[in-house]
Amino acid sequence: MTRRRPAQLPLPTRDGVGPSCIGLPYGPWPTIAEFLIERFPVITREAWLERIEAGDVVDEHGVPVTLTRRYQSPLRVYYYRTLDGETAIPFEEQVVFQDDELLVVDKPPFVPVTPKGKYLKESLLVRLKRKLKLDDLVPLHRIDRSTSGLVLFSVRPATRGAYQSLFPERRITKHYEAVVPWREGVSSVPEVYRSRLVDDDHFMRVREEPGEPNSETRIEVLRVHEGQALLRLSPITGRKHQLRVHCMALGMPIVNDPIYPVLLPEGADDFDKPMQLLARSLDFSDPLTGAPRSFASPRSLLLTPR
Repeated sequence: MTRRRPAQLPLPTRDGVGPSCIGLPYGPWPTIAEFLIERFPVITREAWLERIEAGDVVDEHGVPVTLTRRYQSPLRVYYYRTLDGETAIPFEEQVVFQDDELLVVDKPPFVPVTPKGKYLKESLLVRLKRKLKLDDLVPLHRIDRSTSGLVLFSVRPATRGAYQSLFPERRITKHYEAVVPWREGVSSVPEVYRSRLVDDDHFMRVREEPGEPNSETRIEVLRVHEGQALLRLSPITGRKHQLRVHCMALGMPIVNDPIYPVLLPEGADDFDKPMQLLARSLDFSDPLTGAPRSFASPRSLLLTPR
């Protein structure tokens, strides 16, 4: 039987960072502390002991985990994730719209939407929780860390489901813009591009393979200038890296893409060369009121002669 998380988390948000949770599996560990130390080897024993002694590790009922508390399962344990030496990202997000239900934010490049890997306090979610004091904030969708543009957030848990349903039911229209290389008289794009996308051998990439298409993108050339084109990309489906792979397949990989066609080493971010892919606009009928909603990014992509 699936066990539900408590309606209210047993630890509060701290400096924008909500508590992380792990479910304790059945096993032979003598104490909860020993399980945590073994389960997360990148966190030192000393660090865990300090967190436990500070009361920053509790169970789902808010009862503190002590150094000697015996292991028990099933049980959920909550703790604060920390990250040493996090790289500061020198770009700021911009709030485009905010009311009691929704927050629309223009995300800068290089900033992940949610905490992941080597990014915690620099993630968009943590930044916004810290600045706006909205502990219940949850993103309704994701865009890649390298992509800039609009991200839609739910403010209230009570109405979150109504807005979340917009995406799987395809009741929201998304338009992107991208700068790609262009050879006058040679390059061309179809009105609609379809292909089958599957996971590549490297977990960060996807690739095309023959078979029934599972991805679809509408493409329009907006402008051409000295070896580059500005494309309007309208995804009909929402597969991982769909727009990036479709552009590459057409022989025009997105300018400054760190993954396609060549996967750059981790930590190779060049803040002077952001990927030229922008989540330009979101349009939908509000599921609560039926009113039309339309939001646009204030950013612009520039065609730079190469």
